[in-house]
Amino acid sequence: MTPSTLSVRPDVAALFQPMRLGPYDLENRMVMAPMTRSRATDGHVPPEMAATYYRQRASAGLIVTEATQVHPEGVGYPNTPGIHSDEQVAAWRRVTEAVHEDGGRIFLQLWHVGRISHPIYHDGEKPVAPSAIRPEGSVFTSEGMKDFQEPRALTTDEVGERVAWYRRGAERALEAGFDGVEVHGANGYLVDQFLRNGANRRTDRYGGSIENRIRFPLEVVDAVAEVWGPKRVGIRISPLAAFNDMSDSDPQALFAAFAQALGERDLGYLHIIIDDALPEDDPRSFDPLTLGDVFGGTVVAASGYDAETGAEVVEAGRADLVAYGRAFLANPDLPRRFVEGAELNEPDPDTFYGGDEGGYIDYPTLDEVESD
Repeated sequence: MTPSTLSVRPDVAALFQPMRLGPYDLENRMVMAPMTRSRATDGHVPPEMAATYYRQRASAGLIVTEATQVHPEGVGYPNTPGIHSDEQVAAWRRVTEAVHEDGGRIFLQLWHVGRISHPIYHDGEKPVAPSAIRPEGSVFTSEGMKDFQEPRALTTDEVGERVAWYRRGAERALEAGFDGVEVHGANGYLVDQFLRNGANRRTDRYGGSIENRIRFPLEVVDAVAEVWGPKRVGIRISPLAAFNDMSDSDPQALFAAFAQALGERDLGYLHIIIDDALPEDDPRSFDPLTLGDVFGGTVVAASGYDAETGAEVVEAGRADLVAYGRAFLANPDLPRRFVEGAELNEPDPDTFYGGDEGGYIDYPTLDEVESD
């Protein structure tokens, strides 16, 4: 039984209005947010059970996969999947076929962590970044927590090579049968590092002015869109998030310029994390959803929404789609539960990262709960 066959509660009805996203008809406005699960096998290959995991959640209007590195240099955590080898492509194809068999749509999130890594992943070599600025904090590795190290600043020519890696990742995602791709431009990883001047102190054409700092992210988007067409490409941003030691002196001006440039490219969507790490009286604070007006296209909002608040943001016209993370992780049939107002499974934080099937593909559906 799918949500489309059920009577929808009026207070969540906005989430279950069908919509068009590029060439695709989505049955609802609920997006399964990208969530790192750290269950890839040797060679950063998605495990066989990933096909089950994503198939179980195919009733989402759209699935965005966990972040997936476009090159071995982009690795920053244990057991995260890639999209840079034939074996990885074959494993992801099993996932896309499973999701499509159950009527779902799935985009791959393209990722490079930049400085949020450690030499342990790179044969002792430093991670790379826009500038040689060591982030505060530590990173989880196969040997436990380790302090971040000072990264090596990319040369101007090397920046172009990384753009090519994103393009190749997009090509391999197409080979793997995905419906589109999302560029990971949030959470302090490489694209975000180029955007924000707390991490980017370059003096070449990729640093300094806002125009220069958005150059690499736009080159990545353009390269990916050449593979997929712009309407099958999205990008995720986190304008105010301080995660991974990120900051900017004028985030509103920066992200308004970036959103406008993205809108001019007629992308499929702009995925905005509404994570306000700044005090309300901080002059840099602003409402990130206003970027949707500048972008002028489809907006995905992500910020701990529940059924009612998600419906409200869609009903108000402030977003077109709403991303759900942990709720989808623990509730494979989340759309149906929202429709019926059913109780939700509680996610188990101890099984978020790494491990086996436990906390991955064994969360019960509503039918399974009711049959117990």
